Amino acid sequence: MTLRERLNSVREIRIRPTGPAVEKTVARELIGRVCRLTALRPKPSAEWASEAGVMNIGVAGPGTARVLKLVGIDPERAGEWVFIGWDPRGCFWLLSSRPCFLYAGLCHLLEDFLEKPARPFRFLRPMSFSIEKSTFDLFLTQYARMMRGFDREAHIREYGRLGFSHIEVNALAGPFPYEKTFTVPGEFYPDFYTYCPGLDQFVSSRLNRGLYPAEYLRANLERLKDNARLALKYGLEPGLLCFEPRTVPEAFFGKYPTLRGARVDHPFRSFRPRYSLSLVHPAVRKHYADLMTRLMTEVPELSFLSIWSNDSGSGFEHTKSLYVGRNGGAYLVREWKNDEEIARAAADNIGRFFHLLREAAVRVNPSFRVSTRLESFYGERRPLWPWLRDGVDVEVNSLLTSGWETNYPHPRYPDIQVLGSALHHSLRPEEAVPARELERRGSRAYFYHYFGSFTNHEPLLGVPFPWLVRDKLEACRKVKATALAHHGGIQPPGKVPYPVNQEVFRAFQFSPREDIEETVRSIARRYAGSGHAPDLVRAWRCVDRAVRAFPPLSIYSGYGVVWQRLFVRPLVPDIGRIPAKDRAYYERFMCTSVHNPNKVDLARDVLFELLTKDYAGRAFRRIDRNVWKPLATARDILEKTMKVCRRDGPQSAARVFEDQLYRVRALHCLYTTLRNTAVWVHAVHDFLGTKDPRRKRRDLALLREMGEREIGNARELLRLWREAPVEWMIVSGSGETPFIYGTNFPRLLERKIRLMRRYGADKPRVDPGFMFRLAHDPYGGAAAAERS
Repeated sequence: MTLRERLNSVREIRIRPTGPAVEKTVARELIGRVCRLTALRPKPSAEWASEAGVMNIGVAGPGTARVLKLVGIDPERAGEWVFIGWDPRGCFWLLSSRPCFLYAGLCHLLEDFLEKPARPFRFLRPMSFSIEKSTFDLFLTQYARMMRGFDREAHIREYGRLGFSHIEVNALAGPFPYEKTFTVPGEFYPDFYTYCPGLDQFVSSRLNRGLYPAEYLRANLERLKDNARLALKYGLEPGLLCFEPRTVPEAFFGKYPTLRGARVDHPFRSFRPRYSLSLVHPAVRKHYADLMTRLMTEVPELSFLSIWSNDSGSGFEHTKSLYVGRNGGAYLVREWKNDEEIARAAADNIGRFFHLLREAAVRVNPSFRVSTRLESFYGERRPLWPWLRDGVDVEVNSLLTSGWETNYPHPRYPDIQVLGSALHHSLRPEEAVPARELERRGSRAYFYHYFGSFTNHEPLLGVPFPWLVRDKLEACRKVKATALAHHGGIQPPGKVPYPVNQEVFRAFQFSPREDIEETVRSIARRYAGSGHAPDLVRAWRCVDRAVRAFPPLSIYSGYGVVWQRLFVRPLVPDIGRIPAKDRAYYERFMCTSVHNPNKVDLARDVLFELLTKDYAGRAFRRIDRNVWKPLATARDILEKTMKVCRRDGPQSAARVFEDQLYRVRALHCLYTTLRNTAVWVHAVHDFLGTKDPRRKRRDLALLREMGEREIGNARELLRLWREAPVEWMIVSGSGETPFIYGTNFPRLLERKIRLMRRYGADKPRVDPGFMFRLAHDPYGGAAAAERS
C-alpha cells in the first residue's frame, strides 16, 4: 500500500477554527486531490491528539506548544521548518513554523511522498532561507502584468509551492498610469510610472485628496486587495514595492508652492521638470503617515514596504544620484554647505522617512518592516548606514559596493565584472561582516538572486540554467544569508510548464545539502521519465554553459531588447538614413525621447556610452567562439530525443523536449540579435574612427555578414511565432507598450526585414548632431552642423 492509498482513507482533517487562511487552503486541496472521503473539521489545537484516520494541519503559534511536543518538535532549536509525518497510531501531521511554509509542505507531500510505501515516517525539514521575497515581479505587479492569458492566482500559488515567504502585491489595475494626463505631447516620461506604483496611487491623504480620480484609486486598491487576499490564501505575507518619494502633478504645487522638493526627472527623457515633495515639511510628513495609515487600515495584513528611489520619477532631496545633481526645497540644506554636510543632511532625511513610514504601519501590523536598495545612495552611504536598524532593512546585490559599480567576476571571463543578473553567481565571505552588523541592530540584508526572465533573457520565458542558479544559492548559504529577494518574478506556471531554474530553488529550500547533479537528475526524471532524463540533463548543461559564456552588453542584456526594440528595429549601417515615417513603427514604442542619440547610434543612450568599440569587438568574438557550439549541441539533443519520443513514446516526454527545443531556439535568436548589436557598435565606430582602408573594408564585410545574419534571425523569429506550440516570449494581451511586445510582433519583423534589405548596403554613418536637431529649426540645422 502506498501513502496515497493510506491518505485516501483519512476520515477527518482538523484545522484550527481561527487559524490562518492557508490552513483551510491546504485542507481543501488535500480533500480535492487525495482525501476524497474526508470531512474537514475545525477544532482548537488544544484538543488535537494522535488518532488513527485523522490528519492535523496547522501553523505553529500560541497554543500549539502541546501539539509540537506531541510530535517531537522543539521550536527553539528547529528554526523555520516544515513537518510531515505519519505516526505509529496512524495519525497524519502537516505542520509548519510559519504560514508561508505550510503550502510548500503540502506540495512536498503531494509531489514527493505519495507513491512511497505506507509506513510510519517523520520528516522535519529546516528551510534553507527563512525569508524569500519576490521583488519587481514582471508579471504580477510590474510592466508585463498585461501579459496575455496571465493567471494571477496560479502565479501566486506557485510562490507558495516554491517556499517563498513574502510577495509584493501593489500593481496598477490598468495598462497605463494616470500620469499620462499630466504630460507634454510627444513626451515619453509618464510611461515610467507604470511600475512600482507609489502609495498615492491607492489611497489619498487630506493633503492630496482629489489629485487622482476616486475611481482610479479604487480600481488600483481593489487589485492590491485581491492580490493580498490570494497571497494570504497560500500563506504568503503581502507587501509593497514603491518608488518613493515619487513626483506629484504640477497642479499640486499651484496650491502648495512651498512643498516643492527635489527635481527628480531625467532631463534628457522628460520635456518638463518634475518634483517630489519636500519631506522636511511637517505637512508632507503627515501626508505620508496618513497615506501609510490609510493603506494599512484598508489592508492590515501588509507586512513590508520596499522603497526604491532616485529613478523613474522619484528621489530624495539633495542626494548625489539625482539626475540633475543635488537639489531640493528650502528646508533641508542652506547655501554654501560642503558635500559632506549635504550628504549627512540628505541621509538623515532619508532615514527619518523610512522610520516615519514604519512607525505609521506598525500601529496596525507590529511586525511591519521597511527596506530599500542601497545602490542609489552611493553619495550618502556612510551617513545613511546607522539609520538601518529596528526594522529598516536593505536589499542588495552586494554589501561591499558603494553605488552601482561592479565588483564580482563574470562566470567565464575574469576581465569582466558584474553586479546583478544570473551572471552574478558568487559572494565573497566578507559580505557576512556587514550583514551580521545589521542583524545585531534589528535590520536585515536581503541578497538578490535571479533565475527568471528579468535582467537575464527578457522577453524570453523559461530559459534553463540550473547550475548557475544553484551557484548563487550556495554562495548565499555560505555567507549565512537568511533573507533573499528574488528579482524579476517567477515564471508564470501556465506559460512555462518545465521551470527547472525555480525547481532548483525549491529543492535547495528543502534540501540544501543535496548534490546539484542529483537535484537536476531528479527534476529531469519528473519531467521526462527515467529513460530520457539523461538527455534532458545533457541539454540543460549545454544551455547553462552557453548562458555562462555570454558577455553582458549593458542594458541590452537586461531589458533593452524590448525597451530599445532591438528585436524589431533594423540593424543597418546608417539608421538615420531611414526616413522617419519608416522608423515610426518601432520608434513609437521605444523607451526614448525624440532627441535620444540611441535612435541612430546603438553605442549610446542619452549621454551614456553603453558599449565601447573595443568591448563590443571582444564581446561578439567571444560569443562566436563560446556560445554557439553548446547551444547547437543542446538543440541537437532536444530535437533528436523529441523525435524518438514521438515515434516510440512516451508522448509526455516528447512534449518536454519540444518545449525546451523551442526555448533554446528562441534563446539562439535573442543571443544572435545581441551579438549583432555588438558587431554594429564595433564595426560602425571602427569604420568612422579609422583612415586605414583595410580596416574599413573589414568593417564593411562585418556589417554585411551581420545584416544577413540578422535578417535570417528575424525569419527564424517569424517561424517560431507561427510554429511554436509553447509560449516562448512575453506578449501583451492588451496591445503593444514600450515595455512589452504585442501580437503585432510578426508584422514588425516583416517591416524590419524589408528595411534591412533596402538600407543594409549603406556606408556607416552616425549623425553627431542628432541630439541637437529641432523641428522647425529657424537656423536650418545650424546647431547640428556646428556640433559636427
